[in-house]
Amino acid sequence: MIISRTPFRISFSGGGTDLREFYQHDFGAVTSTAINKYMYITVNKRFDHTIRVSYSKTEIVDSVEQIHHPIVREALKKVGLKEALEIVSVADIPSQAGLGSSSSFTVGLLHALYAYKGEFISAERLAKEACELEIEVLREPIGKQDQYIAAFGGLQNIRFNSDETVFVDPVICSTDRKQIFNSHLLMFYTGQTRAASSILNEQKKQTVNKFNFLKQMRDYAFEISSILTSDRDISEIGKLLDASWQLKRSLTETISNVDVDKIYALALQNGALGGKLLGAGGGGFILLFAEPNKQKELRQALGFLQEVIFSFEPQGSKIIYVGH
Repeated sequence: MIISRTPFRISFSGGGTDLREFYQHDFGAVTSTAINKYMYITVNKRFDHTIRVSYSKTEIVDSVEQIHHPIVREALKKVGLKEALEIVSVADIPSQAGLGSSSSFTVGLLHALYAYKGEFISAERLAKEACELEIEVLREPIGKQDQYIAAFGGLQNIRFNSDETVFVDPVICSTDRKQIFNSHLLMFYTGQTRAASSILNEQKKQTVNKFNFLKQMRDYAFEISSILTSDRDISEIGKLLDASWQLKRSLTETISNVDVDKIYALALQNGALGGKLLGAGGGGFILLFAEPNKQKELRQALGFLQEVIFSFEPQGSKIIYVGH
């Protein structure tokens, strides 16, 4: 039996510049961090020749081609495993909530399947193959940031180049500085989930028209990294998050909605300096930046939402159990 553990992520700025429609014209970049909420994938030998896949549904099939779950089907083809397998996934956070769950699933699944075969796979290869599977094989309208942060972990500035290479550079700052940053962040669940694909398809169509907005969001990603690696006032990040969110929500009409706008306005009225909806938009989790002495008031104002306490995760996808 193999169990992999792969972190979810929070992206601070630059989302959308990891889409090919952007970085084939000008390099993209995001600043993001892995967090201590995870996707767990278990791969075990099955007694008979069938394949059992358990996620929100359960499938028992005779061959890989019969599997309905597209990522599982194509991952098994890629790795070359064909039968007598049981694959189970369990997540700390619901899917379609803006924390990169789909790519964490893909990265964690590939990691577990390779480990089951007795093969070591580097973070770089893991991220690259996850991108190939989701973007090239399954034609998902997504970018590359989620696969790389899930594979590498940590607090990273990730650059996407026109030749399809990706540079992953750690944001180098002290543990204390990271903890101070983390202490200024709160995350609440809006109660709404959404399929990212429709929002991203619309955003891709708008890339040319909104190119300068996306460039500014990319530059904010570097600015956030710069603040963290210097002795500048960390509250500047809150204002950058707000500026980046205002740009992002203007990319398409589907990124925000009336309910999200009300939550965000209420947060700003009660101590938040900035924030953003995580992921493609439309629902899921909202991230807020507030000074610690303002957070009690903020939590009271948003008491109708479920808060999720989190911390930064320094490690990417890892194998946490190997049994026989």
